[in-house]
Amino acid sequence: MAVSLPTNPAYADSIRDKQAWYLRSINALQAGSITTGAGVTVAVIDTGTYPHPDLRNNLLKGDDEASASAGDGQTDHEGHGTRMAALIAGHGRGGSGIRGLAPSAKILPIRVAEKAETRNSEVVARGVDFAIEHGATVINISMGGGPDFDLDDAVGRAIDHNIVVVASVGNAPRDFLINYPAANDGVVAVAATGRDGKHASVSVKDAKVQLCAPGVDIISASPKDGYSLGTGTSDSTAIVSGAAALVRAKFPDLSAKDVINRLTSTADDIGAPGRDTECGFGRLNVFKALTADVPPLQGAATSATPGATTSTVVAPAATPSSAPAAAEPKSASSSMPLVLGGLAGLVVAGGLVAVLVIRRRRSF
Repeated sequence: MAVSLPTNPAYADSIRDKQAWYLRSINALQAGSITTGAGVTVAVIDTGTYPHPDLRNNLLKGDDEASASAGDGQTDHEGHGTRMAALIAGHGRGGSGIRGLAPSAKILPIRVAEKAETRNSEVVARGVDFAIEHGATVINISMGGGPDFDLDDAVGRAIDHNIVVVASVGNAPRDFLINYPAANDGVVAVAATGRDGKHASVSVKDAKVQLCAPGVDIISASPKDGYSLGTGTSDSTAIVSGAAALVRAKFPDLSAKDVINRLTSTADDIGAPGRDTECGFGRLNVFKALTADVPPLQGAATSATPGATTSTVVAPAATPSSAPAAAEPKSASSSMPLVLGGLAGLVVAGGLVAVLVIRRRRSF
């Protein structure tokens, strides 16, 4: 569901105020004085990314796997992918417009569907391979569905190439099981918190959840130079991807597993003590992730180069706050954005996950 909002420049001036609550919730307001994500490329596998004025300077030429003809990924009719990209690496316009968590990071847009809910897992798998081949060090997948051999293999290849893969767990009540690829080992499975800082009812619960981040009433950029408000684990996933980009920029020699460990071990435990099914290790704390003294995981190669193949098997630290080697992401976060300039439905796919052995051509 989408509701129009103003698109005039005066409204853009108020965007930062609308971002403040969730940035404060994850202790991210001071992050810009530490790093802005320069040198990191984040692949956004989604509906494409529109070259919005708040984002276009960070937008690379990507890929269009959803069309028969070649494309650069910079087409987005639905707006979902644009929202995610801006939350990660929006640079805004001076003091106005959307500023993502990593405003100096680059976005590699990979269009895999016309609409998020119609994505095919085999197409998403091709998008993951494109991200691997083109130097992404973080992959954001704000969607999901059932298990699929091709996608599982592609995600595994990304992890073997030392890439941080982040995916959304899915949205209740449409989803009642965690989606794939969030459920895959090694993926950061992200759930959502609300304005109260607690687990949001829209977010699926599962033992594989790794982190929570804000996912209710999240403002972001939309096609046609507009803005939108969204609710769902799509948004929280993009926020975590932005944080991952900051950690990669601040600690360029860390392996992907150690990046994940830094994010999870510094999270704020907001539920029952220890890991739980709502927020996993807790709510993202960006400042702590960038500044805390976090020992490397046993056996993790801290000098691993992102994009280089690594088969290191990591033994997680004994403390419950250590990032597990198996961070399973869940996609299919249904966003309900207020798209500036028009009323348009934006519901990310990821319907009911049937636990089946057959995983061919499962739609997202």
